[in-house]
Order: sequence, then structure tokens, then C-alpha cells
Amino acid sequence: MGSIKLENVTKSFGDVAVIPPLNLEINEGEFVVFVGPSGCGKSTLLRLIAGLEDVSSGNIYIDGADATGIRPARRGLAMVFQSYALYPHMSVRNNIAFPLKMAGMAAAEIDRKVMGAAEVLNLTDYLKRRPGQLSGGQRQRVAIGRAIVREPKAFLFDEPLSNLDAALRVNMRLEISELHQKLKTTMVYVTHDQIEAMTMADKIVVLRKGVIEQVGTPLELYRNPANLFVASFIGSPKMNFLKGKEAARHDAHTIGIRPEHLSISRQEGLWKGTVGVAEHLGSDTFLYVTLADGSQVTVRAAGEVELSHGDSVYISAETDRIYRFGPDGLALK
Repeated sequence: MGSIKLENVTKSFGDVAVIPPLNLEINEGEFVVFVGPSGCGKSTLLRLIAGLEDVSSGNIYIDGADATGIRPARRGLAMVFQSYALYPHMSVRNNIAFPLKMAGMAAAEIDRKVMGAAEVLNLTDYLKRRPGQLSGGQRQRVAIGRAIVREPKAFLFDEPLSNLDAALRVNMRLEISELHQKLKTTMVYVTHDQIEAMTMADKIVVLRKGVIEQVGTPLELYRNPANLFVASFIGSPKMNFLKGKEAARHDAHTIGIRPEHLSISRQEGLWKGTVGVAEHLGSDTFLYVTLADGSQVTVRAAGEVELSHGDSVYISAETDRIYRFGPDGLALK
């Protein structure tokens, strides 16, 4: 239960094509993340799957059955939004139970499901509270609990962590990943944050202007980006790109090198440069270096590196970690 297939799906708003013809398969039990910059169509694509938007053409299949014309409530999917959309006057228990009450489920069965969801989400001690008495992370867990009790074929998450502060985002990221391991239910998750995508996904779908640029596991996209866009979007800090003579030496229009695949020295190296900003984070040091030809590169060095603004340095690259791209932006083998 929980496979989703999009077959030649398109979406237009008037004369504007937001999603050109698109094909995608999501397997049962997968955690799939749609990632891309703002306006790339990822939330629209999720809403098409949910039935909250009508497709302009094409078909959507859920567990092999054509769901294209089926209204949202009958698709067997549960959606968790960026806003928690909780009822402020209801207790946590009643918020979680609400969809079951609306469906006319027996009180004993509702109680069993609510208690089960509360236990999974560590909300048992908060069932009598109202949303206003909870933290942002707890409120998001209540919203997820309301989805869990419906026992959907798949969960659809639309940027659910955007309203949380940095520390809570990390905690909720772990909790949602743990939840997927417990429930083994298909999850489709939308985010613009590639770190969320890399740390949570079984499979990442990278989107740009409604077009799928690449689909693969996090490490597949990190190791073998299909083009410049994917290479620049996946990885943090993002990949360095060099053109001109350095690219020509590698028979490429552009070469890419990740910051963690560069080394820095005061004595010798491939390129000479000058340190601009140095970010000392303890576990890592990020150095922003201007090379002799004016190119700028970011170097990620492990631990504490005693370099600062204005220092002269030499940069070297791991030769087997240099990515080559043609004039069309596609990766070269």
C-alpha cells in the first residue's frame, strides 16, 4: 500500500505552464523528498498528488488505481502543512481525534488510535493541553498525530519545519525520520532545504521550473550530479565552479570541486590565493579564498585552522573528485 505514479502529468495556470509533462514513480514505503528553489513547482506537485489541485492533463495512480478524478478525501492520503492548522479551543486529544469523529468512528476505536499515535509521538503527557500551551515542535507533532490516526496510504508533508527555529528543525527532522522507520508508510516531503533532503530521504527528486532534473538517493546525487544545477544545489557548502584555463586543462567547459575535496597549505599547492572570510566553527573551518585569477573558492577544513583574513595560501584538489561539465551544463563522463 502506498505506491504513487505520475504519468505525463501537467499543470497550467492560464497560459503559464507550471508543470510541463512529468513522469515519476514513488514506491511503497519510500521516503521521497521533492527539493528545489522557491517557485520550482514542488508544492504544486504535492498538491496535485493530494488532489488539492486538478491536473491539466495526465494521470495520477495510487496503488495502481487511477486517482486523477477522485476528490482528496477519498485518495487515502494524509497531508501535513507548514501551518499546523490546529483548533485552538480543542485539547491535543480532540485535535488528533477530530478526523476520526468526523468519519463517525466508534469512541473506543478513536481512543485506541489516539493513544497509539500519542505514544509514537511522545504526546501522551500533553493530551489534555491546548495548542497554545505547546511549543512549535509539539504542535507539529500534534498535526502529524492527526494524520497518523487516519492510517493513510501515504503521508504528504509540505515544508512542515519552516516555522520552527534551527534547533527544533533538527529535532523534528530526526523525529520524522524515526517515525518513517516505525510506520514503514510512504512519505512524500517537500522542502527547499537540501540538508533536510540529504538527511531524510530514501530518494530525492530535484526540481527546477517544474522539470525533474535528477532522481536518486542522496549519495547518488552527491557523487554523480547530472548537471550543473544539481551539482550546485546538492551539498553544503555548495560546490565550487571554475572556468577558463583550469577547466580547459580537464577538457571541460566548467569544472566543479566540493569544498571538502580541497586542501589548504601555507607552503605549496596547485593554486595560490588569499584568504578572505574565515569562519571558525570548531569542528570545521570554512575559508573563502580568492585565487590569483580572481576566482573565488570555498574550502572546508576539518577542525581549527589558524588562518585569517589576508593570509596567503595554496589550494590543492583531490584529482579524482573533480567534476567536469560541458557548455550545455551536463556532466561529462
